[in-house]
Amino acid sequence: MSRDDSDEAYVVGLCNQVLGATALTQHRFDWLLGDPGAGGRRARLPVDAYWPGHRLVLEYRERQHDEPTPFFDKPHRMTVSGVHRGEQRARYDGYRDAQIPAHGLRLVVVRPSDLAADGRGRLRRVPESDVEILRGLLVGVVEPDARG
Repeated sequence: MSRDDSDEAYVVGLCNQVLGATALTQHRFDWLLGDPGAGGRRARLPVDAYWPGHRLVLEYRERQHDEPTPFFDKPHRMTVSGVHRGEQRARYDGYRDAQIPAHGLRLVVVRPSDLAADGRGRLRRVPESDVEILRGLLVGVVEPDARG
């Protein structure tokens, strides 16, 4: 499955509809940085979607963000943070949760359980109801921010 066919892309597309604007996907801010590697370099962390005119960042957090998933966590392989991928993911989610609002942006986190999803966390893709749920989650940001 390509990123364009992913549940994340589906959610971002519906949010684009609700907001009347197109998100910058996989956007990286200069101030949202991962842990330093061996040489001290810190990678800029991507966010799933950013609407500058709304001062809004959306993170679509699939099941691997909230529960152990060996395929994604790769517990046998350490990251630059000195922990396995699952621990690093939780750490980086925490960085996003703290840094995005600290920089004057609104962060909306959407999980599969917020929308129509099956037991494995795959979205059923029911646009009519999903749009209404997302509209509720985006209350207060549907109108563009006057600061642009």
